[in-house]
Amino acid sequence: MDKLVTTSSPVLDKPLIHFGKRVLDRTAPGLPTAEYRRLDIRPLTPHIGAEIEGVDLAAPLDEELAEELRQALLEWKVIFFRDQHSFGSEAHLALTGVWGEPEPNPFFPKTETAGVSRLAKDAKAAGNKNIWHSDHSFMANPALGSILRAVEIPPTGGDTMWADMAAAYDNLPPETRERIDGLTAVHDWVHTWGVAMTPEQIAAHRASLPPVEHPLVVRHPRTGRKLLYVNEPFTIRIVGLPDDESRELLHELALQARIPEYQVRFRWQPDSVAIWDNIATQHYAINDYFPQRRVMERIAIAGVPLS
Repeated sequence: MDKLVTTSSPVLDKPLIHFGKRVLDRTAPGLPTAEYRRLDIRPLTPHIGAEIEGVDLAAPLDEELAEELRQALLEWKVIFFRDQHSFGSEAHLALTGVWGEPEPNPFFPKTETAGVSRLAKDAKAAGNKNIWHSDHSFMANPALGSILRAVEIPPTGGDTMWADMAAAYDNLPPETRERIDGLTAVHDWVHTWGVAMTPEQIAAHRASLPPVEHPLVVRHPRTGRKLLYVNEPFTIRIVGLPDDESRELLHELALQARIPEYQVRFRWQPDSVAIWDNIATQHYAINDYFPQRRVMERIAIAGVPLS
């Protein structure tokens, strides 16, 4: 194996991102290669992200096709579809049923179709920076996945990136993997969604959304593969560690999503659809298109407890 080379933070003076040879397995080692009869799959990277052609997501899906879509998502972590011109809110909701029940985000505006959230940034609003994150990690049962469709796209900019958190875990130094296995962390929304709320609004949401704990390392609920489950906006502290140690370790772990070898980047077009595994990935919506307009519609897929 190549000698491990590291870079250090000038603030923390310790290795944070580890360079050298990286393990980039698409699936857990030893699993058989998936076979597809109905899907035409075009990988965008060797291990995360693939475009799928020849599928009309607005048409009824038989069980064989639905099962191949489920398998493709487990294998590639995020799958993309172009030219879904007939894919409206009702079809969007029906497609969610391939994986589970819809899970509304408590903070997003809703559309007339229950469960569908409309995410619009118009030309009057200056672009804000985004951050790598996993949806709904502040819930006891975080979303299993999300389905996002492009309604209105700026002429340039507005891409979205996803990072493979199994690769992030696989490439941690052995001593770090040993250190974090078995630890849990607190996830909370107040430091993000709560910033623009009044104390009364925070209290109203807090009744149904208390802080929750999840393992730093989870096993994917459908593949059993180990994944790093830490994200910058919602993971606030590690249980049982002193504050300084917790903050330093969380900073190191959160940085792993930023490594390009773990990522795929998607250029949106009108009527494109992305479906992603929200446990296996984190994502980042690039806000570089101001003052243009970007409108998306999203449904999250209800999750299960993580272990």
